[in-house]
Amino acid sequence: MKRKRNSLKGAIIFLIIIGILFGGFYIYTLDYYKADVTAIEELDTPTVRIESDDQLTFFYPDESSDLNTAFIFYPGGKVESTAYSPLLVRLAQKGITCILVKMPFNLAVFNINAADKIFQDLPEIRNWYIGGHSLGGAMASSYASENSESMKGLILLAAYPVEDISMPVLAVYGSNDGVLDIVKLQNIKSIVKIEGGNHAYFGNYGEQDGDGTATITREEQQEETVTAIIDFVDSNQ
Repeated sequence: MKRKRNSLKGAIIFLIIIGILFGGFYIYTLDYYKADVTAIEELDTPTVRIESDDQLTFFYPDESSDLNTAFIFYPGGKVESTAYSPLLVRLAQKGITCILVKMPFNLAVFNINAADKIFQDLPEIRNWYIGGHSLGGAMASSYASENSESMKGLILLAAYPVEDISMPVLAVYGSNDGVLDIVKLQNIKSIVKIEGGNHAYFGNYGEQDGDGTATITREEQQEETVTAIIDFVDSNQ
C-alpha cells in the first residue's frame, strides 16, 4: 500500500511540474513583438494584390510582371508575422511573389517544414527562394539543407545558417546589429552589410531588446534589403 501511495505521489508531482513548464511557456509566448501601424496599413490598403488564410499571406506582383519567382519568408522569433508586410510588399512591387508564413507561437522552430504546403499551392513557380529574419532565417536554412533540389537560393536577414547549405546564400545584416553573431557569417560568399542598419529594422515591430541603435530609417534599411535581394535573385536566374 505504501508503495502505491509513493507511486501516486510521484505521478502527481510529475504532472504538477509538467503543468508549470507548459504554463511558463504559454506566458513566455504571450510576450512578443507586435506589428506597428505601418505594417498593418500595408495589409489594409495594399499596393499589391494580397491574399491570406490562417497560416499564409501571399503578396502577388502586378500581372504584367514575370511571375516565375517566389520567396518563402519565415518571421523572426517572437515577432508577429504581419510586421514584415512592408518589406514583402516592396519585393512584390519588384516582381517577386512573396509568401509570409505565420508560425505557431510566433516561433519558426515549431513549423520548419511550412514550405512543403506552399510548393503545392503555387505549382506554376519555377524559381523558388526561401529565407527569413533572425530565428526564421535559421529555421529556413534548416529546411533548405534538406530540400536543396527544390530551391535556387537561401536569403538570410540578420541570420546565419544552422546547417551546411549547398545552394547559393545571401546574408544581409545591419552594421549596428546588437543581436546577430556576425562571426557565424564568415563562410558565406554573398554578404551585404547595411551601414547604419540594425537587427529590428528588417521588420516593423519597434525596437528589439539588446539591439544596437540604427542611424538610418527603417524604410532605408528595407529599401537596401530589397535591392540586395533583387540583385541576388537576378544573379541566380
